[in-house]
Amino acid sequence: MNESSDFRLTRIALNNGSSHMPALGCGTLIPDPAESKAATKDALAAGFRHFDCAERYRNEREVGEALASSGIDREDIFVTTKLWNTNHRPERVEPAFEASRNRLGLSYLDLYLIHTPYAFQPGGEQDPRDQDGNVIYDNGVTLLDTWRAMESLVNHGKCRAIGLSDISLNELRPIYESARIKPAVVQVEAHPYLPEVELLEFCKEKGIVLLAFAPLGHGMRPGLLEDPVIVAIAAKVGKTPAQVLLAWAVQRGTAVLTTPKTEARARENFDISPLTEDAFNEINRIQTRQRLNEVVKTGVPGFIAR
Repeated sequence: MNESSDFRLTRIALNNGSSHMPALGCGTLIPDPAESKAATKDALAAGFRHFDCAERYRNEREVGEALASSGIDREDIFVTTKLWNTNHRPERVEPAFEASRNRLGLSYLDLYLIHTPYAFQPGGEQDPRDQDGNVIYDNGVTLLDTWRAMESLVNHGKCRAIGLSDISLNELRPIYESARIKPAVVQVEAHPYLPEVELLEFCKEKGIVLLAFAPLGHGMRPGLLEDPVIVAIAAKVGKTPAQVLLAWAVQRGTAVLTTPKTEARARENFDISPLTEDAFNEINRIQTRQRLNEVVKTGVPGFIAR
């Protein structure tokens, strides 16, 4: 990790030996493509250099256009996208990757993630469902099958690192043990109400970066942004509750994703600084436990328009 005390400059080394992920990342889960393009431009202007995309979000082209128009050198921007559940069959992995890469307009991707550990019926429908509205899963492929195909992407040179998203520790262990190319990043929901301590300890032990999404609790209210501990610390240090939550995430050794939709929010979310040890420990003592996105149980993300 970059030893800079300025969290805005902190970069975390990946286990591929050549890449560093900016600790502060910008999510692109904004349903309206035009809004996502504008938000990406605002995030770049605020200082963000790490962008998290997905085939599922249906806006890779617009995000790529914003990145291309920024004038910022490609090597200075870290870009992730994700393999959707309908493309878990090994023969579908590389075509899905290439389609995402082309939509983003990039010659390579810094990181490619399996979006969830669940395989859906392959095809063009992102949410295949039966007549009763239940998701149709694909039982003809294993997560390890998909991972082997992901490893081949790294061998071909257009993908620098691979990882998994929305996965539990029990699902991660066997993949890690069997992998020829070890996961570089695991992206999961994590915040003071869901600290994922055991998973974080495993990741640190194995040299995997834990990338936290929903660090502000998906903005749900009442929630983390109104938590009395967070609010009191924010008032004491002269920061907003959002800035305190993001600083806590970086300070505990994770990378973190936030999804600012306005220029002002992008500037706020990028302007974070270390907490005092007392404040950091006080947040660690919060006892509330709540998962906000049940994707780990179904493979179907919440908080996204269908």
